[in-house]
Amino acid sequence: MFTLAHEETYEDGQVIFLEGSSGDWVYVVLSGKVEISKNIGGRRYVIETLKEGEVFGELSFLGGIKRSASAQAIGPTTVGIINRDYMDREFNKLSSEFRSILVAVVRRFKNMIDQTTDFSVRADATTLKVLSMTFKDHQTFLKAYTGDTHSGGLFIRTDKPLDQGETFLLRLQLPGFSQSMKIKCHVAWARKKAEGTEARPAGMGVKFLEMAKQDSIAFQKYLQSLLKK
Repeated sequence: MFTLAHEETYEDGQVIFLEGSSGDWVYVVLSGKVEISKNIGGRRYVIETLKEGEVFGELSFLGGIKRSASAQAIGPTTVGIINRDYMDREFNKLSSEFRSILVAVVRRFKNMIDQTTDFSVRADATTLKVLSMTFKDHQTFLKAYTGDTHSGGLFIRTDKPLDQGETFLLRLQLPGFSQSMKIKCHVAWARKKAEGTEARPAGMGVKFLEMAKQDSIAFQKYLQSLLKK
């Protein structure tokens, strides 16, 4: 379908290109998947996941702009780089007027994506409650993790639990980690102070809903290291 200059293979999690970097090569997914994401306010947001046959990197080529998002492999992935001479020939067949219109549309589209994503993030930040939790030692964390019946979340001991069904953003600081993890959570169950006992203290069991890929990988590695002890 495309004239390729060469192919590149990436392992799971490898970055193909970073947002804001230079480069105008156009790629096509030959096998595997590619995750397109943007970094806003220090947090990574996934825009879409591309599958075999889909093209990416075209905005930089058409608009002459820096990469508007990052591209990262999901699982073993092979991409083809579309031959640049072929792309230039096809692009130059267009009239100068039409090329100018196309470039303007691409740049306007990029601005629209930036503004829409920024609005979504700001709206999300205003609606989600944010809780912070810091673990000083491994045993305290493991007890909180295994204390949640869903084993994909935590038991948070607190006299003022959120209501069951409520969604919030948890800033989780694990022992030995310099950066906190940001995890979108759901309150699976809650036990009020009046209902608590010494054996079953007040608090809430929370289920993890979403976390950044790098946080998820780090969390699983940390958990596996504790369970092996």
